[in-house]
Amino acid sequence: MTTVATPAAPSPAVPERLGSGTVRLATRLAAPEPGWTVEADAVVVGSGIAGLTAALELRTRVPRVLLVTKDRLYSGSTVWAQGGIAAALDPDDSPAAHLQDTLVAGAGLCDPRAVEVLVTEGPARVRELVARGAVFDRAPDGQISLTREGGHHADRIAHAGGDATGAEISRALVAQIEAVRDDPGIEVIEHALVLDVLTGPVGPDGRPGAACGVTLHVIGEGSRDGVGAALGRAVVLATGGIGQVFRSSTNPAQATGDGIAAALRAGATLADVEFVQFHPTVLWLGAGVKGQLTLVSEAVRGEGARLLDTDGVRFMPDVHPMAELAPRDVVAHAIVRRMAATGSDHVWLDARHLGADFLRRRFPTIHDRLAEHGIDLTTDLVPVAPAQHYHSGGVLTDLVGRTSLPGLYAVGETACTGVHGANRLASNSLLEGLVFAHRAARDIAAKVAGGELPVLEPVGRSGERALVAAASRSRVQRLASAGPGVLRDGEGLRRAAAGLAQVPTDAHLRHDAGHPLADPQVAEWETTNVHQVATVLTAAALEREESRGGHARSDFPAPDDAWRLRLELTLDQDGTLRSRRAPVE
Repeated sequence: MTTVATPAAPSPAVPERLGSGTVRLATRLAAPEPGWTVEADAVVVGSGIAGLTAALELRTRVPRVLLVTKDRLYSGSTVWAQGGIAAALDPDDSPAAHLQDTLVAGAGLCDPRAVEVLVTEGPARVRELVARGAVFDRAPDGQISLTREGGHHADRIAHAGGDATGAEISRALVAQIEAVRDDPGIEVIEHALVLDVLTGPVGPDGRPGAACGVTLHVIGEGSRDGVGAALGRAVVLATGGIGQVFRSSTNPAQATGDGIAAALRAGATLADVEFVQFHPTVLWLGAGVKGQLTLVSEAVRGEGARLLDTDGVRFMPDVHPMAELAPRDVVAHAIVRRMAATGSDHVWLDARHLGADFLRRRFPTIHDRLAEHGIDLTTDLVPVAPAQHYHSGGVLTDLVGRTSLPGLYAVGETACTGVHGANRLASNSLLEGLVFAHRAARDIAAKVAGGELPVLEPVGRSGERALVAAASRSRVQRLASAGPGVLRDGEGLRRAAAGLAQVPTDAHLRHDAGHPLADPQVAEWETTNVHQVATVLTAAALEREESRGGHARSDFPAPDDAWRLRLELTLDQDGTLRSRRAPVE
């Protein structure tokens, strides 16, 4: 099994401008100077499966840990995970088979070393979750009950509460944190939005120094007021995904790309940002609906539900040998094309033949959420359409979570470990957060013990400050949904890029009737992150002239071996966005 790789670093190549012109982004948010300071050996940002696991592992390995979360501990994307967590737990299954399914779904862009780590260490990590108190559904023989989802050729999806796996995992991990709240070695700050990664003295190449903490704003009910600085030998970003970049998403409202944007501004490298997974079966409630939408888990199709067009025709068997259980990008693209062919804005999910008793027992959460909208899963066809669900890219890391910026780690959906490639295999995300959070925590502990992560004083970074008015959020989301949406093309991406470039990013400096257009506050900081992520995503999608996995371009409809590479993105010292093309094993 592969062990530890060297820290991630941009591949040597000639930096190029992205898209159709130069993209410039600010390297800092416009915000007040910190009014208070807290210190720790490690600062963990986020309370999903990755952040909670990292904090729990670090608590027993370093003297002091600070866990920061944007809402309450029991929040974030993990809570909403319905389907389950994938691992080769069945004696008839194997890590090698799980690896193969992951590589196929990743469409040639997975890092095989990272996938090997995931599938080999995954079963042990899931058993540790059970030891931490997570209660998974059991088969009659007492073993963990396993089911199948799209792209898997074996039953290897462990689930809890039928379709409430993420909620159960969060409950168990939060309970572990709550049990040690009074431990002087750990502090939890809730309702805290991380603004920027703090960095140490500039290196000889002029780039920012090592990460040494974060600035954060405590929102209302936190234990500290206003903007402060959390200093640490290491920073772990586990801030989740980018769902609110789009008009509609299955992600919670907190998913505004905060960690990815902060890492980019600090000088870290991003990768695979163009690969966005749109879940095929999200409840369709009309064209005007925005915000977090109701997901109808892939596990429903795993149990035998079928997709029908609005004429009642089942179409997936003609698209892929695995029919409704094809990889998610295949199903989502097929649905969009079928909608276009039939002039419809949705398709139907038909689970009626599975039986009312089974559906209520296996999918109680989905059944109840659909019932809130007057839809009975047991007797009705369910209107569904693709919506943004998961981001396969993020902050580039090595096999222990280290980014290209010393002292900065990323885990979970915030990270690009190379596991997912161009398209995440169903239920690999919870496992990735679990496995790589363990690895990151252990690497940090070893480096703290070895004196390799010194205490640094933060220094100011050069470059502009940005603030985008909250009123611009819907404009940014509309541009992102129309440009780098489910199906893309060069013309649409160029329009989106031009539109995003016209969004004012200096709202704190512009005045109307003597007053600033916007003041530095939570909604504006989040909108600035959304704008920066949308800008980078659009630029990367415009540069990749092929279709692969979660990146589908109608003007370049086929995969191209010349593009079997990873786009790595960084900001120059002046904020110019650069790309490097890195080969993939």
